[in-house]
Amino acid sequence: MSEPNAGAPAPVARGPIRPPGPTRVEAGWEAGGQRRDGPVVLVDHTPLAKIQVKAAYDGEAARILGVPFGRAVRGGVGDLVVGSGPGEWLALGPPGTQHALRGRLDGALAPAAARELVTTVDLTHGRAMMRLTGARAAEVLTMLCAIDLDDRRTPDGTAFRSLVAHLATDVIRDDRDGMPSYLLHCETSSGQYLFDCVVDAGREFGLVVSGP
Repeated sequence: MSEPNAGAPAPVARGPIRPPGPTRVEAGWEAGGQRRDGPVVLVDHTPLAKIQVKAAYDGEAARILGVPFGRAVRGGVGDLVVGSGPGEWLALGPPGTQHALRGRLDGALAPAAARELVTTVDLTHGRAMMRLTGARAAEVLTMLCAIDLDDRRTPDGTAFRSLVAHLATDVIRDDRDGMPSYLLHCETSSGQYLFDCVVDAGREFGLVVSGP
């Protein structure tokens, strides 16, 4: 009898979050292979390319990026650029594109780097990321986070850093097809803990875990 996934390429990277089986390899990462639908869906997105940029909050690099603190904007240098702190940004891209994404950032920010301190750091393997999507996603997060997630206060495109399940977490609202959706970004070592906390909080709302 052949082994599951026999003949499939072996992953070169595994994130901190246990993937729901069966698994597959995506851009060199082990990922859950089964896609599931439900009223609230949680997906591990750790393999996304993640590049951190640090520069003066009011300098030329900030002007080039064009994303203020507390906001997330699609398009531009990355698929999604997040103003994650004063003078701090996070650019996201598809799995396996971190080298190209960092190159684009370095190229775009070269004029600013000639006059001010600008640093770009690849965080892809150092941070965990997950996406929570669904009409009641905000209710799930409210079980774990004290921030007011009402649409009037934290609409689509909002980004903030807060305690989620007592863990420092970047929360990015990035709606998909008109449905509320939140990216949660934390240290790799805490990824499984945060994922499990969200699963537990979402049980009463019918949360399901899906592959990407």
